[in-house]
Amino acid sequence: MQPENATSVSVRSTTIDDIPLIMELVKALAEFEGLSDHVLATEDSLKEGMFGKNKYAEAIIAEIDGKAVGFIVFFHNYSTFVGRPGLYIEDIFVYPEHRGKGVGKALMTYCGKIARERNCGRLEWSVLDWNPARKFYEHMGGEHQKEWLLYRLDDKGIEKLAERK
Repeated sequence: MQPENATSVSVRSTTIDDIPLIMELVKALAEFEGLSDHVLATEDSLKEGMFGKNKYAEAIIAEIDGKAVGFIVFFHNYSTFVGRPGLYIEDIFVYPEHRGKGVGKALMTYCGKIARERNCGRLEWSVLDWNPARKFYEHMGGEHQKEWLLYRLDDKGIEKLAERK
């Protein structure tokens, strides 16, 4: 069931020509999260990571009337417990003025179809604890994994780890 103010949302995979648009959406997401100063990506690094020799991630764009209104960036992981690949959603973002119009649902559904087609055993993502989108994710069937904590090493941490003796 679509909201009363539903608009026709189209969703598509991206091409190399979408790199400037993906960069724009990454910056908009970072601004929304108050993390603009953390964006180190460039159009060149996105091009290499999504369309280069080794494709590390893929993106999906949602459009209304031919205008981009949101995106998902995802990549494959692998579960030894399940014995199958999974999809991990790195980013999902819908411009605030287009929320509540079915854009997020269209993006998540499209990503779910990709996961099913690729025989993935899991579809996972992380969300900031303050983000009101948590209610949306739960509505879409997502379950908060209370027993798992996310850990991360940045460039400096990776360098220190790699140099350990």
